[in-house]
Amino acid sequence: MAIPSFTEEDFAVFQVNGLEERMEELKKRIRPKFESIGEQITPFLEQMIGEPFYLHIAKHARRTVNPPDETWMAWAANKRGYKAHPHFQLGIRDTHLFIWFALIYECGRKPDFARSLRAQLDEIWPAIPDHFHISEDHTVPKTTPKKDWDVEKGLDRLEKVKKAEFLCGILIPREEAVTLKGEEIIQRSESAFQTLYPLYRLAVSS
Repeated sequence: MAIPSFTEEDFAVFQVNGLEERMEELKKRIRPKFESIGEQITPFLEQMIGEPFYLHIAKHARRTVNPPDETWMAWAANKRGYKAHPHFQLGIRDTHLFIWFALIYECGRKPDFARSLRAQLDEIWPAIPDHFHISEDHTVPKTTPKKDWDVEKGLDRLEKVKKAEFLCGILIPREEAVTLKGEEIIQRSESAFQTLYPLYRLAVSS
């Protein structure tokens, strides 16, 4: 079976008004593609990390009024959920695809990770390419190129502010994403996850 790609119609889902209407389009258009692509990537992550990994597709179940501005799938070592654990993401919003290593608000490992990364900064941080991006809040589209991110300030915030987040990875602009075959999206994702693996390893060992 051919691996699906993303089209202009997929990105246009985020222009659909209304929570129920947009969720219906996400379930119809995006979720089947996530399932197909996600199943292809899971074995790669399991081999890279050396333990079972589980695919989770965002349900946005807590939303009651505002429709989601983005949606994603996540892989984590926990079968029941991903939010409280270091994980990887592949997602879509109206302007781009995003491919992240993520520590979001529910993850209790953030302070230890911040301290560990600070201690090993000279070893680990140079291996993350300058064109990768950092997000400190997954709910907003703003990101910062790694070369422009104040790492000391960012790690200090991650250590001390409970709601702080750390997401690191690549963005694929909509204009480029719609030209990529499904296989190319998988290759980009796996390459990014391989680069980000030292951050994951640090997070789970902190």
